Amino acid sequence: MPSSRISDVFTKLKSENRLAFMPFITSGDPDIAATGELITELGKQGCDLIEIGFPYSDPIADGPTIQASYTRALDKGLHVNDIFNTVAALPTEELPPLVAMVAFAIIYRIGPEEFLTKLKSAGFSGMIVPDLPGDEAASFFELSQKHGLDLVQLVSPTTKPERVERILAAASGFVYCISVAGITGVREDLPPELKDQLRWLREKTDLPLAVGFGIGKPEQIDMLRDVADGVIVGSAIVRQLEPLAKAPDQKKAIIDQIGNYAADMLAATKS
Repeated sequence: MPSSRISDVFTKLKSENRLAFMPFITSGDPDIAATGELITELGKQGCDLIEIGFPYSDPIADGPTIQASYTRALDKGLHVNDIFNTVAALPTEELPPLVAMVAFAIIYRIGPEEFLTKLKSAGFSGMIVPDLPGDEAASFFELSQKHGLDLVQLVSPTTKPERVERILAAASGFVYCISVAGITGVREDLPPELKDQLRWLREKTDLPLAVGFGIGKPEQIDMLRDVADGVIVGSAIVRQLEPLAKAPDQKKAIIDQIGNYAADMLAATKS
């Protein structure tokens, strides 16, 4: 598998014995300008990668917090091109790799070739496509590789072992390891069987393993230190943006607050 900006980040962090920290944000919540400011703030704090959600009207494993943020963005008329234009205006070469979380329904509507061209031109390094079955993604994976983009695949606790190898054959960058069966959202505790699942998956692939769903506190990172390569945090960040729907004058304060939260989570990856 050729190297990429994403794989290079994990290689570097492995040499430093540190987990990657990857925050998730929703494009267009509370507005598209704030999205650009938030990406900039997260980059300034030293986040290793940034996942950017493309709002979609139908939930795909999204819990109530993220789905509500998608609804807020769509209610304001957000268009996919607004996301591309906002990211393209940023100095993406100076930012950590950006990873799109985007429904295949959106990609299909635009056209895979055109979508991938725009995604790459805007400055993204890869994507996660939750409604594209990983073991049916071979042709789209090849197209993504042609465009120099990583296609990150999801593996969940309910993924049957016989499907895992087919999914991994169409994966690059890292594997998104879903920590629990169900939807996204902050949880008090991660399931005790997660470590065994990650150890089993480690035997199946050389790709980095990044864990998402349910992570929101620095102390949860310690549990994953010996079995994962990165952590993904979404709902705990998106929830902090909710007040802006009614108090837009608080935008700078809340973006600063999210930056401080990201710094705390980053510190936990190093200890």
